[in-house]
Amino acid sequence: MLCAATALFTAATLPGTAVGAAPAPALRDGQPCVRSPRPAEGPGRQVLETVQRAKQDLDLNSVLVRVTVDGHELVTDAFGESMTGVPAEPGMHFRAGSVVFPFMTVTLLQLVEQGVVGLDDPVNTWLPELPHGDRITLRMLGDATSGIHDYVTDPVFLAQLEAEPFRHWSPEDLLKIADPEHLWYEPGTNWSYSHANFVLLGAALERITHTPLDQLLAQHVTDPLGLHDTRNSFTPDIPTPVLHAFTSERGTYEESTFWNPSWTTGPGAVITTHICDLARSAEAIGSGELLSPSSFRTQLDPGTVGLGGPTPDCPPTACLPDFNTPARHYGLGLLVANDWVVQNPSFSGYAAVEAYYPAQRLAIAVATTKGCHTPDGNTAETIAKQISTDLVPDHPLS
Repeated sequence: MLCAATALFTAATLPGTAVGAAPAPALRDGQPCVRSPRPAEGPGRQVLETVQRAKQDLDLNSVLVRVTVDGHELVTDAFGESMTGVPAEPGMHFRAGSVVFPFMTVTLLQLVEQGVVGLDDPVNTWLPELPHGDRITLRMLGDATSGIHDYVTDPVFLAQLEAEPFRHWSPEDLLKIADPEHLWYEPGTNWSYSHANFVLLGAALERITHTPLDQLLAQHVTDPLGLHDTRNSFTPDIPTPVLHAFTSERGTYEESTFWNPSWTTGPGAVITTHICDLARSAEAIGSGELLSPSSFRTQLDPGTVGLGGPTPDCPPTACLPDFNTPARHYGLGLLVANDWVVQNPSFSGYAAVEAYYPAQRLAIAVATTKGCHTPDGNTAETIAKQISTDLVPDHPLS
């Protein structure tokens, strides 16, 4: 394939911006996810100008964006193309990856509230086959302090993934590479991000509840929130309409839309969504809508602050020094960054971010797809940070 680069808020809550029209009401069940009217001025216009500049500067195929304030739409839009000659639309579905991780930990915390389990229960009660399961707790799986390696960083895994992007990966395949027999550190004493934690947490939740994970997450999270376009698939299929993705990560710019996402987490939690559901998820997860106040505080800070740093077995690229500070740290399945509650998935040409600032009830959702000269990194997060700077200059996402 040939490729060429192509060139309720008030004035007080948004300093330096003009007051625009009153925000539209929240999306109701059954309403389509569509563009909002493009404002001529004010904060909504500022968001769109930021997105358009970033699309050009980052050589993106497409950018989808939705911003809400107190559950009311400020702006929803889409720029660029899904495929050649097919415009990107807000209602197109894309892979949401790690957005499901806080869904899993919300479900866990709800079970704790109900007295079904304890957050510090050892996981060998439900996963007796897991090495060191008597020392690894449910909390440690959710907050990435178990000491289990991240298979996604393993050279053997990366080589196989590059060679066979359509391969289906079973949990057994992934955990064999993660090798939980050999921990990087004593569980609970350090921090290192690992996809294996959520493969195991999903399996534990299924055994605790005797319910398939996709049904469990629907019962506890997506159905109560009305996220009807956020769903699991046991195959690489994506519901139509599809936002197509492309990537150069194997050396040739090629379509990656239907590369197999089974490696991203456990079966039943491999989700797709659209930009309106992503913004709704940001609102609910970022405000603790589905949890008691005490459970929500635990989700935001389960004890990770102060943890992190290399050990003889864990390199500084994994056991990150000075990562978990009061200002920026990992919670239970999510990131807290300068008081914003964030999740930022990235998958083979797709990138997305959901971010919520509780002090102003501001939600930002962005999804992007790559052009052939798009720089590395999560470009959706880059755009969301700029939007946050525009809208909340004294407290941006960082």
